[in-house]
Amino acid sequence: MGMLTFMSVLDGSIVNIALPSISKDLKIPLNQATWTVIVYLIVISGLLLLFGRMGDVYGKIKIFKIGTIIFTIGSFLAGISKFGLIFLLASRAIQAVGASMAMSTSFGITTSNFAPNIRARAMSVIGMFVSLGAIAGPALGGAILNFLSWSYIFWVNVPVGILAIFIGFKYFPKDTISQPDGKIDYIGSALFFGFIACFFLAINAAESVGFGDFWVIAGLIISIILLVAFLKVEPAFKEPMIKLEIFKNQLYSISLITAFLVFAINSYTNILMPFYLQDLRKLTPGQAGLILMAFPITNFIFSPISGWAGDKFDKEMITLIGLAGLTLSQIGYLSIGGKSPYILLIITLIANGLASAVFQSPNNALTMSTVPKPLLGIAGSVMALARNVGFIVGNTFATTMLFLSMSRLAGRQVVNYLPSHPEYFIKSMHFCFIFAGILSLIGLMLTLYRMLRRQVLSKYIAKN
Repeated sequence: MGMLTFMSVLDGSIVNIALPSISKDLKIPLNQATWTVIVYLIVISGLLLLFGRMGDVYGKIKIFKIGTIIFTIGSFLAGISKFGLIFLLASRAIQAVGASMAMSTSFGITTSNFAPNIRARAMSVIGMFVSLGAIAGPALGGAILNFLSWSYIFWVNVPVGILAIFIGFKYFPKDTISQPDGKIDYIGSALFFGFIACFFLAINAAESVGFGDFWVIAGLIISIILLVAFLKVEPAFKEPMIKLEIFKNQLYSISLITAFLVFAINSYTNILMPFYLQDLRKLTPGQAGLILMAFPITNFIFSPISGWAGDKFDKEMITLIGLAGLTLSQIGYLSIGGKSPYILLIITLIANGLASAVFQSPNNALTMSTVPKPLLGIAGSVMALARNVGFIVGNTFATTMLFLSMSRLAGRQVVNYLPSHPEYFIKSMHFCFIFAGILSLIGLMLTLYRMLRRQVLSKYIAKN
């Protein structure tokens, strides 16, 4: 389960570094190549709640197994380059359907199959693969492109998927269906998918044309209308796609918001560091990838340790320590200059990866501990959605803030790195990390509030 979760999350970011190669190979403009990323993220995020609900009605393990097969098929098809852009986009959509099925059910499967006293350790394995997949894209993608064509960025999933299919069918426990007589709310699903599509398209367009553009504003307004319609329609259904009262659970909502913030913060590193290493420091994608691997490797090593600590000690204290470390690591990026020794950057990346690992596993366990068993599927899918939206919003804000700051310093619109003025990039990068640090402080304050109010909020913990 962890392997497929890693690959499905990874595929949201690994393609970014291959976009120039895809553009050249398919003889298409770069802005058309970016649709390979956009389509994947829209389909995944738009279907998460639907598949989370299906997991509660038809069985989470069943949905996960089907998703594994679909994702593997889509990965194989996406690597076939000779059929052009439309074929690639269709393959990415197939990939995304499978990835969404896996993402939406992984936390629910883990929560329902592990006792509370070892749940944080189990969650740490899933969290480890999620965090690794979210941040390892540029690093792993650069390493693959150093030796192979862009097709292998997709084909690397195939053997992993086949292994996951075999292990899943052989070792998964018997499925338990929490709501066997439940119904699927397809109207709510359609409204939610429309909201996600309009929101993501508007946010993506804002990276290029800014938030003042007419079509960006129109897209955001339509997305808000669809979201309001979704929120109005859901209570009217006897069996809605998501019971909105789940968000009245303060412990669940606070844990969800902090998780969203952490993924948004880490997206700043994911976006800014490749610019810094490849454009300013003139490293190759492979060389940059090796340095950036410091983050995911650290995260991979310390996530299980964090999970063990979460089971043995105070989960809320551990998440607080993680967020404090995350805030300090954002301050650490402010010490990175145009000629800083690479070891300083590596130490900062390690600190960032360590802090994220310390936070993630106990927070996941805290979040899912608040949800009654019949709602584990939908609650897990909302967690995955918060992660994806955090990733998208973080990417957009980092890119937009970087170029707005560079434009202000240059006195004109800037949409690319300026080789003649590296100081503009450094100042703008620092500005972005200051904002990321503020987001981290907000998460720290929310976690402190959750900790200080633990006696009041303990009433929300479910007896699963």
